[in-house]
Amino acid sequence: MRIHRFVGAVALALSLAACGTSQSATTGAAAADGADAVIKVGANPVPHGEILNFVKQNLAPAAGLKLEVVEFTDYVQPNVQLQEGQLTANFFQHKPYLDDFNASKGTDLTFVAPVHLEPLGLYSKKITNVTALAAGATVALPNDATNLGRSLKLLADNGVIKLKDGAGTAATERDVVDNPRKLQFKPLEAAQLPRSLEDVDAAVINGNYAIEAGLKPATQALVLEKTEGNPYVNGLVVPAGHEKDPNIVTLGKLLQDQKVKDFIKQKYEGSVIPAE
Repeated sequence: MRIHRFVGAVALALSLAACGTSQSATTGAAAADGADAVIKVGANPVPHGEILNFVKQNLAPAAGLKLEVVEFTDYVQPNVQLQEGQLTANFFQHKPYLDDFNASKGTDLTFVAPVHLEPLGLYSKKITNVTALAAGATVALPNDATNLGRSLKLLADNGVIKLKDGAGTAATERDVVDNPRKLQFKPLEAAQLPRSLEDVDAAVINGNYAIEAGLKPATQALVLEKTEGNPYVNGLVVPAGHEKDPNIVTLGKLLQDQKVKDFIKQKYEGSVIPAE
């Protein structure tokens, strides 16, 4: 049984390697023939998919790229499928999340081009000011390690709780040393947080899911992450070793183009902020 599993694993690895070779050869042949190179990019629909579609329609053709945007509603499959070779790149995450994913899942993916920041915010349908959080209130938080720590830091930065010295963005609920309101924390998958607003007193929601749910971080968040010195810039990610592929370099430059920055500023009105 172990031999069969080993042979199967080797066959899968060879198959993926052959697939990658074939894909590279096809891209090279397309470039040689003067045809647009096809890049398949995984993304969350908002704002990542919208930004990619702006690039696809307005900038990619002149650069000789043909983008295929594949949309995902979670934070796991875009990395899984990129590692497996089903995608050329993805665009949905910040580097701290990627580093944690690589460490916990054994993937080998690389962050190559910062594009924008989506400030994390605290939202509620029951109160209009963070100081109105009642004793024993339930606050939903994203349950992945990096965004959980990030959300606890947001609450600490705004005086809602106090964290153990040095906890920073790696904080967990065990690092809460002062919780004067006796808040009850409810970790949930990030995509479920907007829907949780009906059932909890408040929720810390990632920017992309907030915008997709019709929330406006710049005006509706009770508290919002600061942008200065913020490490949670979202960007383009590729398998390790593909950072300098010409088409990836080109796509990275397009995503950082001034026209894209202007599009982000105009469309999201401060709820998504271009990387500088």
